[in-house]
Amino acid sequence: MSRPPDSPAPQRSRLYACTVHHARFAPRAHAFTYRLYYLAIDLDELPALAARLRLIRFNRRGPVTFRERDFLPVHEPVHQGDAAPALPPGLGLKERVIAWCAQRGHDPGPGARVLVVTLPRVLGYQFNPVSFYFCSDRAGAPVAAVAEVTNTFREIKPYLLPPAPRAEGGPGFGARVTKEFYVSPFSAVDDAFDFRLAPPDGSLDVAIDDFAGERRVLHASLRGRAVPLTDRNLARLLLRHPVAPLQVITQIHWQAARLWLKRVPFFRKAADAGRQRNLHRPHPSLRPAS
Repeated sequence: MSRPPDSPAPQRSRLYACTVHHARFAPRAHAFTYRLYYLAIDLDELPALAARLRLIRFNRRGPVTFRERDFLPVHEPVHQGDAAPALPPGLGLKERVIAWCAQRGHDPGPGARVLVVTLPRVLGYQFNPVSFYFCSDRAGAPVAAVAEVTNTFREIKPYLLPPAPRAEGGPGFGARVTKEFYVSPFSAVDDAFDFRLAPPDGSLDVAIDDFAGERRVLHASLRGRAVPLTDRNLARLLLRHPVAPLQVITQIHWQAARLWLKRVPFFRKAADAGRQRNLHRPHPSLRPAS
């Protein structure tokens, strides 16, 4: 049934109550699962969300905040960049997403929409191992997605994910790309990410595999069900996960300690400095020795 012409469009922003799962297959088996929540924010809806919600602040201080400047710094210098140059300063997050995709041949044109799936900043602390941007054209057709990966050194690298049919059918996004990025001390920088994303709607379905050559060594998934973005639902999820970004960084370090105890080979960041490319906010370990 079509929507009456004078009725408001349904809100695209929402919350996802999620399950995160990691499984390592080599050189040692290792797996873990935990629960989390994610925000899905339609960047065109920021003014309406700011007027309606009290528990989260948009682009201003608060206990829980979503700040555009925390994300996708593609207007900043690129370390060892071999792709398009950095974008001009002064662009909003939606403009950065669209312009960055357009530089790479995926221009959604006028009237595009961008939905970002991420964690908020909580009590001033922010960390997102990966945020996703879903870009669609005026008619709602998928144009591209972006996976913005952040490591524990606070370096950031975006990966373009073009439309790709899903194995189970239906539209999606995906690509297999060489990392050229230090994500974990237990994974080589010349391994590959294999991303598979479904367009987010009533559910969130993200799968990321790590490949060393043709051998899959790691599988990660993020799956969740949508709930309306309201103060009540956000309060309920905050009670379960009061400082979600800190929960994530704690899990990363705890699982790293467990892998170290299992004697999984360890790679130092500085040893592969020359192969870490096209990233933003490089750590001092990547600077040439004087």
